Amino acid sequence: MRLTRVTLLCLALIISFGFYRLIVYILEDIEAQTFQATEEMMVDISHVMAGMIEDGIQNGEIDQQSLRNTFKQAQSHKIEAQIYGHNKTNLGLNAYLTHASGKVVFDSDNGLRKGQDFSGYNDVILTLRGEYGARSTRVDANDPGSSILYVAAPVYSGKDIIAVLTVYKPQADVSHFISQRQENILSATILIGAGVILLTGAVFIWLFKPVGRLTNYAQSITRGERPATPNLGRGREVNTLGKALFDMREALEGRHYVENYVSSLTHELKSPLAAIKGAAELLHEDMPTEKRVKFIQNIRRETERSECLVRDLLQLAELERKAQLENKRRFDLSQLCYEVIHEAAAHMDEKNLTIDSHILANIKITGDAMILKLAINNILENAIGFSPEKGKITFSLSSAKGQAILTIRDQGPGIPEYAEQRAFEHFYSLPRPHSNYKGTGLGLPLVLEAAKLHGGKASIKNHTEGGCTASILLPIT
Repeated sequence: MRLTRVTLLCLALIISFGFYRLIVYILEDIEAQTFQATEEMMVDISHVMAGMIEDGIQNGEIDQQSLRNTFKQAQSHKIEAQIYGHNKTNLGLNAYLTHASGKVVFDSDNGLRKGQDFSGYNDVILTLRGEYGARSTRVDANDPGSSILYVAAPVYSGKDIIAVLTVYKPQADVSHFISQRQENILSATILIGAGVILLTGAVFIWLFKPVGRLTNYAQSITRGERPATPNLGRGREVNTLGKALFDMREALEGRHYVENYVSSLTHELKSPLAAIKGAAELLHEDMPTEKRVKFIQNIRRETERSECLVRDLLQLAELERKAQLENKRRFDLSQLCYEVIHEAAAHMDEKNLTIDSHILANIKITGDAMILKLAINNILENAIGFSPEKGKITFSLSSAKGQAILTIRDQGPGIPEYAEQRAFEHFYSLPRPHSNYKGTGLGLPLVLEAAKLHGGKASIKNHTEGGCTASILLPIT
């Protein structure tokens, strides 16, 4: 997923840079195209006006009065023109006329340039040479917005150029159209870019994040953990993939359980079945009543052991197949502990055991009460089995840092050092002291699975003062 995020980041940077270059190009191109269109129009106007002046030449003299009257009449017109949202109210085009020497003899802008020598300007000097004459000059050298565009046309008398007519227009007159178009294109481009970024983010949220959760979920399963089903959102494709993964996990785990437990159950049942078979065969022979009773008791004991083995195995397999709790509800853990103690009273009386309980009242958690009851009962049964006659069992329930802490301590011999790391291993069990009875080895694994399903932990260790202490830590919700 880290590589995917880096790829998405690189993609976002490339898209952002591409949009930036596109915006810069379009904005610059709009300005250039607008000035080009304006200049093209001014070329036409300058030549039309030059033709009108040529039509009024008499004896080689230009009728300046007619030119002056033309502009005076045009400037007196009331203009109300709505051009693409811009209200034009005044004439923005002017013209001046220069003699062949380059001296200005007429200027429609109140004669502002009349008498000045423009022979050094490109619009005049190039036109007199018979070339295209145009220039752009700033009124204020430090202000790009003060530029004025000049376009010239020759005035002929016969075949000779006797004057140059230059029309000029401030670039500020068209800057409004440029800025308006730039704003429209900029806003549209930003919206497109934002859409692409949002789409990329949506793909990350709807697709890559759920895939990342599925990856973490699969890795947790590989580590042997029991993670809850991840929330994959509402994306159809990802949920289809997630369901396929969950189904595959259940199928593989089911197959693994069957293979593992059938093999383990077969191995564990060999001993009691062999004992039952041997005792049953001997019962056909003549023997004293005492021996016959002993063999019958052996058959009964091994039968009970086999029943316990199958029962515990089914209970453990049921827990291990659960990805999460299905029947969760809020219940009183304190009351549940009292129920377990009460139900185990008869078993404790058989060994004259006493129980010292320290149960904090009103500790409530959310989970499956039946599963936890089964786990607590397994711990207590283990403590009873390993306790000596007339021993004491300490049963404690407390809370700290948002956790319920349940501990059961016996006064038995404790766990041998070689068995500490195998306490929660399937089918691993130690013989009870002063007894040939051996447990199924499935009680503590069941306790561990029950704790995991509730988001907690289970542990077992020797107590410093002797005996063994089993603990379950559960979150209080």
